[in-house]
Amino acid sequence: MTDLDTLRDTVIGCVLDIAPEADFSRVNAQRSLREQLDLDSFDFLNLLIALHEKLGVQVPESDYAQVDSLDGLVNYLAQRSSNEAP
Repeated sequence: MTDLDTLRDTVIGCVLDIAPEADFSRVNAQRSLREQLDLDSFDFLNLLIALHEKLGVQVPESDYAQVDSLDGLVNYLAQRSSNEAP
């Protein structure tokens, strides 16, 4: 399993904690997670908080557009994780 696979699994796990009914077999990884899974802004914020707690990566509001899709979020976290590593 690659780091990206691990990050993807972490993101999916965090989403499922917030929206247990989410069906990732139907999610297009390049399209908006919020739209596909009907996540409101509170759910999205909770997702980012959960990922911050698990991974130590904070996503500023100015970067929200970059993390809207599953692929975008995973790639953003991968880049930030490597940049913020000690």
